[in-house]
Amino acid sequence: MLQRYDERNANLIYSVNGVLRGRDEPGISPFDSVVQGGDGVWEGLRLYDGRIYGLHQHLDRLRRSALALRFEQIPAQEEIIRTLTDTLNANRMRDGVHVRLTLTRGVKVTSGMDPRLNTAGCTLIVLPEFKAPVYDTTGLKLITASVRRPGPDVLDPKIHHNNLINSILAKIEANLAGADDAVMLDGRGFVAETNATNLFAVVNGELLTPYTHACPEGITRETVLQLSATHKIPYRLADLSLTQLYTADEVFCTGTMGEIAGITEIDSRPIGAGKTGPMTARIAQLYSDHAKATGVALELTD
Repeated sequence: MLQRYDERNANLIYSVNGVLRGRDEPGISPFDSVVQGGDGVWEGLRLYDGRIYGLHQHLDRLRRSALALRFEQIPAQEEIIRTLTDTLNANRMRDGVHVRLTLTRGVKVTSGMDPRLNTAGCTLIVLPEFKAPVYDTTGLKLITASVRRPGPDVLDPKIHHNNLINSILAKIEANLAGADDAVMLDGRGFVAETNATNLFAVVNGELLTPYTHACPEGITRETVLQLSATHKIPYRLADLSLTQLYTADEVFCTGTMGEIAGITEIDSRPIGAGKTGPMTARIAQLYSDHAKATGVALELTD
């Protein structure tokens, strides 16, 4: 699975601290903390017909992550929403759009790791792209990575940070194996997530998903749990082993960029019937309907 370039993004406009810039126009200082040490936090947002699904949940998580890292002069939600709206309007974007929202510690006065070298406050980057859900809905093939997901004793996954090397290493393993993505285990050997998404297994009509000891608390994951409760679909959080994934009736993954996608093979083992199953299809439809109907409306121009 490789994302495809969309020609509509050839002339896209992005924003750095509210200043609009062309796609190929440089806007990030080499002294920025995200360049110097990956010192930033981020969120992925999806735009459906003028509405951002889960906007406030995403911005709340962004702020919690920034507070955990002791960022200073964190912009208010209203300022972020205004910058987001201005950037989308500059691109005349309204639907089928994914936004990468990044908040860094800001620009340093000189190279170095020490946060005391930051004196100007945060850098806010808004990068929107025309981008449909990135996963093939006919089913994904996964391998298990040798790289583990760290727990809170190493790097708390509740900080939605830009240090993604751990996941990139797992993705490299998947690429070399000819797989779409990689299952990542926690330090105890239980399933954590993939290199990019949360995981669910379907066993005898019940949804099972790992605890978030070693993976982010995904907004899409939480929505699936809420929809399951509303529609009386039994679910349970559990420590899941690879064997439980191998022998599940269905497995699917969740995330803002890919929404809901079925997994049909793990480590060369077919999952269930080897195709996207009925529960996965039901959850995908429930999620799509909910996200499109309940997003936060932005003041976008036609």
